[in-house]
Parts: sequence; C-alpha cells; structure tokens
Amino acid sequence: MTNLEHTSAPQHHRAFAISVAWTLSLLLLGSIVHATESSLACPDWPTCFGSYMPVMEGGVFWEHIHRLWAGGLMLMFALGTWFAFREGASRSIRIAAVAGVLLLIVQAVLGGLTVIMLLPDAISTSHLSMALGFLVLTTVLAIATSPRREGRRPLPEPVRGELRSWGTLAATLVFAQSVLGGLVRHTDAGMACPDFPTCGGEWVPTITNHLVGLHFAHRVLGVVATVAVVMLAWRILRDPIERRLRSLALVSVALVLVQMTLGIVSVFSILAVVPVSLHTLGAAALLCVLSALSAWGWVGYGSGIVPTQDPGASPVPTTSPIARPAASA
Repeated sequence: MTNLEHTSAPQHHRAFAISVAWTLSLLLLGSIVHATESSLACPDWPTCFGSYMPVMEGGVFWEHIHRLWAGGLMLMFALGTWFAFREGASRSIRIAAVAGVLLLIVQAVLGGLTVIMLLPDAISTSHLSMALGFLVLTTVLAIATSPRREGRRPLPEPVRGELRSWGTLAATLVFAQSVLGGLVRHTDAGMACPDFPTCGGEWVPTITNHLVGLHFAHRVLGVVATVAVVMLAWRILRDPIERRLRSLALVSVALVLVQMTLGIVSVFSILAVVPVSLHTLGAAALLCVLSALSAWGWVGYGSGIVPTQDPGASPVPTTSPIARPAASA
C-alpha cells in the first residue's frame, strides 16, 4: 500500500492537533510570565532554586508552571512523532515531525539561556519567534494529517491559489508582526507611544529613540497585516466554498478586530496583565488560523504536505469531481 493509498491514521493527527492547542496555551503562559515580571522568579535552570518541584507561589508559580507545561508539550509532540513513524505516515510528514522535535529542543535551550543570561532582548525575542514558528509547523502537520482530506471533493484550483498566495502572505505578515510585538515587549517599548491612535500626539511621530520607532513600526505593520487578512477573507468568501474554510476566514477577521481592541486597551491600561496576555494569545490564534488556511491551499491528497506523489504511487485523477486514493491491490 502506498502513502497515497494509506488513510491518515488518527493517532498522530490527534497528537498534532492537541499540540496546536497546547502551544497556544503555552504562549499565553509565557506572556503571563513576562507581564507579571516572573521571568527571573526562578534564577536557575533547569531547576528552580535547585529543585524540580519548588514551592509554587508568587512569580515562581507562573515561571515553573510555564516550564512544566513546555515539558508536557515536548512529550505530546514526541508521542505524535512516534505515532507518525509507527503508523506509516508519509516521508514528508515524518521529516516535518522530526524537525518539530529538534525545534522544541532548541526552544528549550533558548528558554534556559534567557534565564541564565538575565533576559537579553535578542534571545528572549528569538525564544518567542521559535515558539511561533513551531505553532505554524504543528498547525500545518495537523491539517496535512487530517482524515477529513480523504475522499473529499478537491478545492477548485482558483480557491487553492488564493489560499496559497493571500493565505501565506497574511500568515507571514502576522508572524512578522508578532515577532515585532515580542521585541516591543522585551525592550519595554510598550508605552513608548502612550496614546492612541496618535503616538506622542502625532500621527507620524518624531523618532526620538529606538523604542518609539519599534512601537510605531508595530502599529504600522499591524495595519498592513490587517489589510492582508481582510483581503484574504474577501477573496475566499466571494467564491462558494465549504463551510470549514468560510468559518476560518470569518474567524480570522474577528480575531483581527479583537487584536486591535486588545492592543488599544493594553496602552490605555498601561500594560495591564490581562489585556497584554490576551493580546499575545490573540496574535498566536490569528497566526494559527491563517496557517491553517494557507495549509489547505498547499496540501495535496493522501498524507503528504505538498501536492506531489511519492515514487511508484498510482496517479490520482485530478479531473474527477472527487479525487480518491487508488484501491490497493
């Protein structure tokens, strides 16, 4: 039986889907850790005050629960990777899963360095960037291994083209916007523009220092990303497509509106813990939805990530209304 003939096994798909939700919750915890100034509540790593189970109170609670939650994610994703090999997932899925495991290991090391080196801006922002990159990867894996792809009417090529082009563009812009937001957070530039919609009373502020420049660039890129998301949703919704994609497109627009609101509230509340933490979660959720939309444009049939066939696989007819895997001998 070839990879195209093999129905995507549910176990590794479920593990990857759980990893998506787990990663989102981990990003929320990381934001809470920073917003509550708990990043150095445990001054050592990987232990906390020399213990793997310290007294869970105050900042130690948030910092150590963040570490434990990250460890749980590593175990869950490793389990999904093991299932992918055991259940005969395609080569591209296995390679992507192994890359995800390696990414998590590097991410853990960066997390340790942020503590040992006392929160350097570059490493802290890289730590967030890799977390967002892992979120994109595990989202694509969850889509690529979804059993819903088997035996379904293929998307019209124009729709897939819109998802590939506009979906990838919107996801890339939101990723860049999120990384820039992380840099604003870690350089304490969140209040460099203490008003809204102006910055220091000006629509285009005088860049007196790099903090003002970072904050204003974050706002400008946010507008650009918003336009890209709205364009993606408009181009998808103008065509008759299945309900799942329509729902994702509408959710992406809703998340953009929520993000804008949370950003404004974060400024007016002088970076209160709740709006700032939810702002980070909203950015991650938006990136996740856009990555899913883009992935539906890129994935092919069977269990592969890209629309190609493995050597020796039976050709899949693309002119038929429903492209189904060839029956096994």
